Amino acid sequence: QIQLEESGGGLGQPGGTLRLSCAASGQYLQYINTMSWFRQTPGKERELVADITRDGNTNYADSVKGRFLITRDNAKHTMSLQMNSLKPEDTAVYYCSAEALYWRDSTPTALRAWGQGTRVTVSS
Repeated sequence: QIQLEESGGGLGQPGGTLRLSCAASGQYLQYINTMSWFRQTPGKERELVADITRDGNTNYADSVKGRFLITRDNAKHTMSLQMNSLKPEDTAVYYCSAEALYWRDSTPTALRAWGQGTRVTVSS
């Protein structure tokens, strides 16, 4: 299995910067392909913030494009989200997620793992 743990959440000021981190552990780390950051606010559906493939290809939601930067270190099995120019609407619980594809009992198996989430509050 794959376990994910987020850190770095907290209080940020409008226009400020926060950096979230995600550490992966488990038995299938070498099979992780895409890692993603999602966020969710009470009353809203969970939305994709950004994702990054193993080879470094990135994708961002329009609402954060140009402000956030997603990176990963395959050797250390970690991923980060640099959040610049914070806005109050960035307030949410942020979740780390990873997808893996591996062989189990001679059959291809897809796995989606989720972290427990870390809270981000942007307020003056």
